[in-house]
Order: sequence, then structure tokens, then C-alpha cells
Amino acid sequence: MAHSIEITSIDNQIPLLLQTEKNEIEERRKVDHIIEIKETNGQDPLGSQTKTSVNQIFDEMFEDLNNLSITSCTIFKVNVGLRESNPDAYTPKMISIGPYHKKNPQLRPMEKYKLLYLQRFLQRKEGLDVESCINELETLKKETIKCYNDIEDLCDDSQFLQMLLLDGCFVVEFIRESTEGEDNIINNIDDCAYSQILRDLMLLENQLPFFILNKLHHMTKQVDELPLAIQLNDNSFIFYSNLPKMFRASYRETICNAENIKHLLHAVHIFSCHGLNPLKNSKNDITKHKVMPNATELSEAGVSFVEVGDLLGEVNLEDDISLFDIKFNNGFMAIPSFQVDDDTETILRNLIAYEQQSCDVETKYFSDYATFIDYLIDSDKDVNLLRQKGIIESWMGENKDVASLFNKIGNGVGVYYNFYYHEECIKAIEYSEKPWNRMKANLKHNYFSSPWAGASTMAAIMLLILTTIQTILAFTCTFK
Repeated sequence: MAHSIEITSIDNQIPLLLQTEKNEIEERRKVDHIIEIKETNGQDPLGSQTKTSVNQIFDEMFEDLNNLSITSCTIFKVNVGLRESNPDAYTPKMISIGPYHKKNPQLRPMEKYKLLYLQRFLQRKEGLDVESCINELETLKKETIKCYNDIEDLCDDSQFLQMLLLDGCFVVEFIRESTEGEDNIINNIDDCAYSQILRDLMLLENQLPFFILNKLHHMTKQVDELPLAIQLNDNSFIFYSNLPKMFRASYRETICNAENIKHLLHAVHIFSCHGLNPLKNSKNDITKHKVMPNATELSEAGVSFVEVGDLLGEVNLEDDISLFDIKFNNGFMAIPSFQVDDDTETILRNLIAYEQQSCDVETKYFSDYATFIDYLIDSDKDVNLLRQKGIIESWMGENKDVASLFNKIGNGVGVYYNFYYHEECIKAIEYSEKPWNRMKANLKHNYFSSPWAGASTMAAIMLLILTTIQTILAFTCTFK
């Protein structure tokens, strides 16, 4: 018995879904087409036509899949596992850049400022107009679309190109303001709002491909003006002035090719991880990895915490310590000092999200750092200990807020076979499990916790020794 396949609209047919009512489908579900198989008693009047239609449908789907290539995606929507513990950390508050948050009505007030930046951009070169800029960007449209993983329903081609122009000109001109001393168009915005813009430009979902920014910058580049990548490299302490200090001072010397930069957030990742040596472990090492005790437990086991570097001070090119330079050696845990403020969670979360969702990031420095600090900090007691040692400088409320930040920031973050702090964790665990080290720590804590306690302990020991000697001498004299 032959069959034909008929494709009908949802208006005429109801799909055979278990326990699904017609009104439920009409109100809640979007179904484009339904494939219905009918018996035709050996006749196939529409068979060939139907097969062609089905093939066309899937060919279009395959074409869309090619246009939205997974491997070329660099600007992701943050996955649910990372987002759910703090969605606000991935959401812009002042300005939308790119397609993901374009329709957010709360961000519309900044659109007029984008026009002002576009106006200044066009004035930089005689004869430059919107149409010529759009034509230049249109040649990069397909490549740009592949950088995003979900934009098909947001806007048509003309709107997409207009968005690239407005948002791209804003970012380019904003960088020029920050690095070349240009007059600030948004001077009338208070410092808090200005910091929010800087924050928003560091969000993973709020990015434009760097080749778009580079193209726009090149269109209006002056003869004596540095390339955009070098501007970021040489002056990013100005551009990222509101971010927690996490870079080697020498990262200004990083050779950064514009072709290697995917977007602004990736530029931060390049600068901060420059010069680090990836850990090379065998894949079997992950089976040996244990969760390291927290800071309080390590301290009770005899581990001493030592602050290294000067990440909290002014820029010093001789200081080559980065945020990631954590070392354990002979009972001493050396940790670079770091500052925790309102921007810390946002920048760390977005860098972690970029690492977790990028297929070409092998060593996940920020993810592993957050995991290691999460191991150290379980409660406000651990934060208090690290603050006393000068390792943490907190600009937040209470110690429990800092503890909560690091306890949640690791949610959804995987620990991989090449965990950057694998060796430090193993050494700390082995040291803390030795009975002699724990006994020494108990003696130090109970009897030498302060100069007065130490003096009292030594006096008691001397008194005990003298009493013992006196007893022995008295006993000896008795038998003479």
C-alpha cells in the first residue's frame, strides 16, 4: 500500500500530540507545518511534489545551520547553568551593544547618544556618509552573523546593518575618548552611569566582532593615529580603570594582532593571560584531584598564607605578578592580593562564561582561579583570615558577602583534566594531612599565638625544667 506525504498549515490540521488541546496549541505553541501521511491505494499523484517540498524545507534548515556555524561563534548567549545564580551579571544596565539586548526598552535612552557618536564619527572624514558606511559593513554581514548563536528573529538585514553602524561607531568613539583624550560626548552623565557603560562593554552578550570595530576605525583613522588594537593594548589601564586589577604590569608589552582579537572581552582575556604557561597534565590526573580544604582548615593544619605582588597599588612595571600566580611551597601558600568590589563578580563571571563556552580556549585561567578561591573560601571566617593576611581587600559590605560571591561564582563551572592549580591543590592537601604539621600548628595556636602567650609558655617550660633539676638534686643528696 503506497503513501503520500501532505504538508498542511496549522490552521487546517491539529498535530497528534498526547493530551494537547486545540486551544492550547493555538495559544501556546508555534508550529509551522505538519507532515500528514495518507493512504492512497497505490496511487501517488502528489508524491514527487511532496518529496521536493520536504527536501526544500530541510535544505533551507541546513543552509541556516551553515550560516549560524557553531564553530565560528564567538559571542555567545550565556548558558543556563552559568546564568541562573546571577542573571544580572550578564545583562547590560545602560547600553546595548549588538543584537542580543537591542529590544530591551530600559536601554533605549542611550540610543540618542549613539547618534551623537555616529555624527562625530562621520565628521572625521570628508564625504563619509551613512550609506557608504552601510555598504562597507554589508560585505562583512555574513561573517558577522556567524559570530552570534541566536539572532535570526531579532531584525531584518537593514536593521542589522544599522545596528552594526550605530553600536560600532559608539564603541570606536568611546575608545577614542578613553585613550586619546577626545572630548567626552556624554559628560553630562554622572560618574556612576559612566562606570555602568564601561561595565556593559565587558559583557559577553554585549559585544560586536572586533573586525567590525577595526573596519570602522580604519575608515576614519588619521595618519598619526595608532591602530585600534594597539590603542587598547597601550592604554587599557584607562579604558578598564573601573575593573579589578588582575593583570601583570608588563602586559602593556603584549603584542596583540587585531586578527586574533574576537571582541573587547576577549582582548581583556588576552592581556590578562599573556605570558602564562599552560599546565600540562595527563588526563588521568583528574582522578587524583581532591577538593582542597578551606583557608581556615589549612591554617589549622599549619599552612601559612602570604601576600605577594602589589595588584592593589599603582601600576609598577617592575611588578610582574598576575592574579593567577598562586604557589604552594613548604607550608606557605603565596597568593597575589586582589580587590573585591561591585564590578568583580560581573567581570569574572563574563570571562568565565567566555572560557566555558569557547571551543578554542584550552586552559581556562579565570574558571580555574574562581574554583581555587571557592575551595579556599567557605564562610566569612575564611574571608576574614585572608583579609588579615592582606590578600583580600574588600570594598563590599560584610565578609559573608564576599564569601557568597565566590561560593556562587563557581556554579556551573567545570573542573577539567588540565586544572591550572592541580599541583598546588595536591601539595596543600598532602601537607595538611601530615600529623606532625597539624601538631605543630596546634602547639603554635595554643601556646605561641601571641608574644605574651609565648613568653608565658617558655616561662612555664623553664620553671618545669628547674623544678625537675631541683627534684633530681634533692633526691641525689638524700642517698649520699
